[in-house]
Amino acid sequence: MTIDEQTVDKIAHLARLELAPGEKQEMIKDMNKILGFMDKLNEVDTTGVEPLVYMTAEPNMLREDVVKQEITTEEALLNAPDHDKSHFLVAKVIK
Repeated sequence: MTIDEQTVDKIAHLARLELAPGEKQEMIKDMNKILGFMDKLNEVDTTGVEPLVYMTAEPNMLREDVVKQEITTEEALLNAPDHDKSHFLVAKVIK
């Protein structure tokens, strides 16, 4: 498969991109290089190779979820442009 200008136009439309004529030619060249690389990968014999889901077999090391009070409500409200005694006040965003 080769990429032509119509294909680039369609992809640009789907991606909501506007490409200048010079950019289109550059994009055609780059996309054809990518497809050429993918063709090379398709030549590799992968018989018996398990699909790779993770880069490592090691489990994720997650920290303990510890509840702690880093900042008080009063301290947080000091930086708020508008607040009452316990809440941030913001403009209404839902009709």
